[in-house]
Amino acid sequence: MATVRELIAAKGGDVLTIDASFSVLDATARMNEHKVGAIVVTDSDSNVVGIFTERDVLRRIVAEQRDPASTPVGEVMTDRVVCCPLDTDLQEVQALMRNQRIRHLPVTDDGRLAGLISIGDVNAHFAADHEAHILYLHEYIYGRG
Repeated sequence: MATVRELIAAKGGDVLTIDASFSVLDATARMNEHKVGAIVVTDSDSNVVGIFTERDVLRRIVAEQRDPASTPVGEVMTDRVVCCPLDTDLQEVQALMRNQRIRHLPVTDDGRLAGLISIGDVNAHFAADHEAHILYLHEYIYGRG
């Protein structure tokens, strides 16, 4: 079965990160610039200390009428971050994301950030896998031609 390591190898391990001291305005500007829905908050050793998502913006900034320019990301980020190691099976990841109701999952290697996968990445993998399986079955049943 496929693992997170294979998914990260295919999509790349570059992850948008930010320090907890930066403002929410800085974080959202970076997220918009890179067209992503989450930014991982790390310390100076690349350890994951939080994640800041579009959901955090809605719940902790907009709903609470906080000023994004003066609010540090560290005050409003999700600090109980669910992470997974590189060798995690993708079916396990899919269940974890569904059960925890999360759309972004930081990937760690010996405690350090190694990548970030989204529910879209996982779904795309399974869709491609299913398409390949359907093609194989079609060729088996009807022959190549």
